Amino acid sequence: MDDAARDRPRAFVLLGGLRVILRNWRYLTELEQRGIAPLVLTSEQWREETSRQMASGLRPGSLIAEAGFVTGTVGTEGGFTGGVVAQVMAWRERYDIVGVFAAGEMLVEQTGIVADLLGLPSPGLRATRVCRNKYLQRAYLSEWSPRTVVIPPGGREGAPYDTVRFPAVLKPSGRRESSGVRVVEDREQLLDLISGDGYAPAETLLVEEQVTGQEYSVEALIQGGRIVFESVTHKRTNEESTDFFVELGHTVPAPPSPDNERLLAANRAMVERLAFENGIVHTELRLTGDGRVVLMELAARTPGDGLLPLYHLATGRPVEPDILRIALGEPVSRTAPVRYARQVYLETAHGVLEDVKVRHPQATDVTWTANGEPWPEIEPGDPDGPAALRAVLALKRRGSRVGPLTESGDRVVTFLIDAPTVAELDRLEADVRASIEVSIAPAQP
Repeated sequence: MDDAARDRPRAFVLLGGLRVILRNWRYLTELEQRGIAPLVLTSEQWREETSRQMASGLRPGSLIAEAGFVTGTVGTEGGFTGGVVAQVMAWRERYDIVGVFAAGEMLVEQTGIVADLLGLPSPGLRATRVCRNKYLQRAYLSEWSPRTVVIPPGGREGAPYDTVRFPAVLKPSGRRESSGVRVVEDREQLLDLISGDGYAPAETLLVEEQVTGQEYSVEALIQGGRIVFESVTHKRTNEESTDFFVELGHTVPAPPSPDNERLLAANRAMVERLAFENGIVHTELRLTGDGRVVLMELAARTPGDGLLPLYHLATGRPVEPDILRIALGEPVSRTAPVRYARQVYLETAHGVLEDVKVRHPQATDVTWTANGEPWPEIEPGDPDGPAALRAVLALKRRGSRVGPLTESGDRVVTFLIDAPTVAELDRLEADVRASIEVSIAPAQP
């Protein structure tokens, strides 16, 4: 280290949406304990809320040492890159930047670029580029991918629609949280959707075979190209009752099954193909009736929803400190799950949200986390302890309109539970579902 770097305060850059960073607030508290300044780089849309959190004096938002804001459009490739590089170059004049990490989907590719620029651990340029782009995933990981027609910007008129088998799935390549992903039943419906205003002209679209079968995800920590922890998560979606693919439940780890090893083996092969170097990977897969493992999406950032709290409940150890250790180049080892943990999202009536109440014997207060408010501290129990309700969260503000679940942001209420066995977990889920009352008023025209 040169004298100039030694005189600058050490800092770590977290890139992504403010909501994700505050939901997984242990990134900030761990950096504080290490004496490393947390720098947050997020979208311009979060400027007001970030400033409010930093000035509030309340943890965790007040732990942010400095924030930068970038403009761009999700779904348009490279839209945030210039702003990210400019901000990091400015910060490195005043800070000794010792690590970077993509805490959310939006800035994954840019995180790979600045990590490479600064010579810091990251998934690598190939992994961060491909993981942020669905059509590149189909190209690089074709062995595990569904049949796909890629429609680039300007190519919607002459796309080879005759090769599409219906029903199919229409996906925008660069969005997140299941936004814009839906089933299409025939060519007429597909053309109507593509020619409408639901997909920007600059977006690349994918039309894929509809893959049926149970959905899973694999979460893995990778250091120096070697997997140091891996686990399978069982998932639920609303696809059986709608044309959409909104996630409604996660169970960590997935119940024991011979299929789990096949899913892990596929994930290992994909990690190797992408030359994934350092970080966490979240791979969404389906297992078809004929035993085929099919890739839905692969991400190089904090897994979404409450997966990190679920792993904390299941293993007894938070994951965020280990993610930071990898980003700082420190050795990491993880413990295997010793309990089962589950997050459940409730489907509700449509209208205007008035209130959420829970009348379960183990219930604590409902936590309202609508717009960047941090999630509560959720502590694990003993490995053999009884099944437990850990948290009930309202994801929208009172007075918000509630409609159909077409993407993740439409969800209203979720809860987290854990238990020593899957059977006890199932019983507790049923009890908690029956105990939660979501008050929805009719929406005015």
